[in-house]
Amino acid sequence: MEFDDDRVDVGGVDDRRGMGLGTGGLAIGGGAGVIGVVIYLVMTFLGGDPGGGGFTQLGAGSASSTGKQESRQELSDRCNSDGALDQYTDCRLIKVYDIADTTWEDEFSQRGLDYHAPTLVFFDDAVSTGCGQASSAVGPFYCPAGEEIYLDLDFLDQLQEEYGAEGEFAQAYILAHEYGHHLQTLLGTEQQVRQAQQSNPEAENEYSVAMELQADCYAGVWSKLADQAKSGIDLTQANIAEAQKAAQAVGDDRIQSRSGGEVDQDSWTHGSAEQRKKWFTTGYSAGDIDQCDTFSSMGL
Repeated sequence: MEFDDDRVDVGGVDDRRGMGLGTGGLAIGGGAGVIGVVIYLVMTFLGGDPGGGGFTQLGAGSASSTGKQESRQELSDRCNSDGALDQYTDCRLIKVYDIADTTWEDEFSQRGLDYHAPTLVFFDDAVSTGCGQASSAVGPFYCPAGEEIYLDLDFLDQLQEEYGAEGEFAQAYILAHEYGHHLQTLLGTEQQVRQAQQSNPEAENEYSVAMELQADCYAGVWSKLADQAKSGIDLTQANIAEAQKAAQAVGDDRIQSRSGGEVDQDSWTHGSAEQRKKWFTTGYSAGDIDQCDTFSSMGL
């Protein structure tokens, strides 16, 4: 995975590492991104580990591993130093976020749609959000209330070490999936799904699966569009394979098997390993968000 330029813009980043749990309002809703569920939750449901494994301390390449919170200028200086994108995971993810912003702004403009970027929030241990309080155990997540993507870098280490999803583009896929949830908010999909779930509670999990698979598809579309852009990211088939493997690694059936429980399709909220790989691949092959109608494909 190579970037067309090395400049990193940290303007869209809210770095809360080293701050501890925030003091926001009562948690009434939220999302748990890749291994959690982007649905409204009560506070007591947050903090469990859907992936079945513990989280370790932040590793090398993360600013908060020193226990010192960086200023935005310090973060910018570090991420724009020589070799930063190779050395620092957070800087590389900010660059992916920058490219996603440019890619989707261009795409929405061509479609005559309003667009604005989400905020990328780095945190460690726990965080208070517009969707409630969350521990790092929920993994990466998107909060529609604040239009923010939350990342604890520990999850990326866990993805590689415990789930076997290695490679820098596997990490990029995680961020691109969460960005896909932001698109669903902008397009009105998120609100429509919540209303449908309330009207038809028996199909709540099916709607959740369709929503997650669509975010996977959007991640694939972004991969194609960014690869084709003049100032984006240069990908190889090996990179796409990394994303496909990461998508499979966080399939509901894989997670249930790893946790030692029974594989129960009725309880799925994100889709199987093969479904997740399929829809990422569909998006990448098409390069078109119109091909990401996972709801119709599931009869919803």
